[in-house]
Amino acid sequence: MSTWRRSSKLIIFIIKILIISGLIIACQNPRINHQPNTTNAACVQNYEANRDYFSDKITITRAKGFSVEYHNNYKVITINNPWKGAKTGFKYILVQCGTPAPSNIQDSQVISVPVNSVISLSTTHLPHLAKLGVVDKLLAVSDTKTVNTSEVVEKIKTGKIANVGSNASINIEKIVELNPELITTYGTGDVNNDSYLKLLEAGLKVAINAEYMEDSPLGRSEWLKFTALFFNQEKKAEQIFGEVAKRYEEVATKAKAVKIRPRVFLGFNFKGTWYMPGGQSYTAKYLEDAGANYLWSNDKSTGSLPLSFEVIIERASDADYWLNLSQKWKEKKEILAEDTRYGDFKAVKNGNIYNNNLRVNENGGNDYWEGGISNPDVVLSDFIKIFHPDILPQHQLVFYRRVN
Repeated sequence: MSTWRRSSKLIIFIIKILIISGLIIACQNPRINHQPNTTNAACVQNYEANRDYFSDKITITRAKGFSVEYHNNYKVITINNPWKGAKTGFKYILVQCGTPAPSNIQDSQVISVPVNSVISLSTTHLPHLAKLGVVDKLLAVSDTKTVNTSEVVEKIKTGKIANVGSNASINIEKIVELNPELITTYGTGDVNNDSYLKLLEAGLKVAINAEYMEDSPLGRSEWLKFTALFFNQEKKAEQIFGEVAKRYEEVATKAKAVKIRPRVFLGFNFKGTWYMPGGQSYTAKYLEDAGANYLWSNDKSTGSLPLSFEVIIERASDADYWLNLSQKWKEKKEILAEDTRYGDFKAVKNGNIYNNNLRVNENGGNDYWEGGISNPDVVLSDFIKIFHPDILPQHQLVFYRRVN
């Protein structure tokens, strides 16, 4: 055999070895193999083009920030307003596992559903996972110390939940190692602080949850359905949110009939500025539904109003209640030690001071900003109990406490 023929056979042999090795690596490394895991029992084994694979669908009634369109084997989620002043939105193509993705994807992310592993970078998403019964899919959170959701806390105790940080402190290497099928996070529009761009650059699947942009308590709570879409849990989400909305409306109806609405103001002085929720904010909506007279209700903004201490004293010195103070204040003496001018408020003199820090864990994680977002009916009941205790005589405060 000639030297040329022997060399040709050797080259062909080496090429075959390289191809086989590449296939083995691709199959073993999920970061390279992008095909859906059809061994999952939820995956379709025999695809039928004309079949509707999503018999259970959601209907969005309160949230304004996202929408969903259903097709036979995929869903299209659109995030309309991811953060204040956003110039663009996001689209996610959720494809039923084992079926083909649509061809007209453009720049949208394609995510196979139901997802089997998730990392949550906001504690507000954790109650969703608990209510939907998918905490077993959770791999990591931004900070295990601040978590209050009991089902997640129990899993943290077993050492099965990792810390991966968030925003500027995000641990991309750790997340890549965990290899989640989905990461839920939020955005602010600050490219130097937001982590989602870094996660996308790493080739990870990232979904922006913009619940904090909603201007009503039920609007925020309905983002449970957003999470449910990734797990094909629409039926359960519809039932859960329906019950929450019904309870919310029931207690709100009881407060609408009140004849006397106590005057209320919120917030506290922070480094020379008092941030007061706008008159169209979700907090203002709570107060309206609880039968209170919010002193800034005529304002038309949904964000916070930066005001001076003097402006607050002028309008709120005779207010009946003061709520949502600094999280570190638990006694009236701490308030007065911070600034003696607080003592001039009628609400302070009469002891009508309430703070939303009853459920704070030992590391400072406040469940008002976690479980409270998913349970607005309970938060509203707290407000009504404070302003009109006779309406809900059996209710015990869950998120609020009186500052004595």
